[in-house]
Amino acid sequence: MGVTRERFNQGLTYEQFKGVLKGNREQFEANDAKLELSDADLAPFRALPTTLDVVVVVTETCPDVIMNVPILNRIAQETGKLNPRIFLRDDNKDIMSQYMNGPYESVPVFAFFDPNWNQLGVWIERPRGVTDLRDAKTREIYASDPAFGSPDAPPSALPEEVRGRLQQLIKQMRTDTNVAYARETIRDLGEMMHEIGRGTANGQPQWRGNLAAVAA
Repeated sequence: MGVTRERFNQGLTYEQFKGVLKGNREQFEANDAKLELSDADLAPFRALPTTLDVVVVVTETCPDVIMNVPILNRIAQETGKLNPRIFLRDDNKDIMSQYMNGPYESVPVFAFFDPNWNQLGVWIERPRGVTDLRDAKTREIYASDPAFGSPDAPPSALPEEVRGRLQQLIKQMRTDTNVAYARETIRDLGEMMHEIGRGTANGQPQWRGNLAAVAA
């Protein structure tokens, strides 16, 4: 059974979700504060013929949640065309089960519904292009020092000092790619809204994002 409107109304608002964040709240709010949205970014959302309700599934600690939920909320605030409600994944397994990414409980999930409660689209985790970018840069880091070994081997097998250097480089790479990450999320969501607005889904909700085994 799908998510009902009654169940949707039980979800957390953005401000209520911020209240349950602990160690990640500072980064969450910083991502929100740094976000810049142009008229071109917002155009596909403003062009929607009606406001869409958005089921948002999250955990409090996932980096993709900390990055992408502020983006969705800011778009909602600036356009008035999205109405998100947030559900904690581990407290709402019945909802999560409807949006499995193959075998994975990937978050965030953004599921978009029209006023007649038709599901129009599902966006999962992050843009695929971000995964590809970071995978390529991670391999460059491994290639920069033979001590790091193979990127396909578990870092836990490395000596502690080497593992620490590797983790620091990867952490810095993720920070350095955050702007590109945010821009790609805005672009990818905007493209989805453009297709929804044009009614090109042929009655089937489209799935986008970092999909593992879900047909797009």
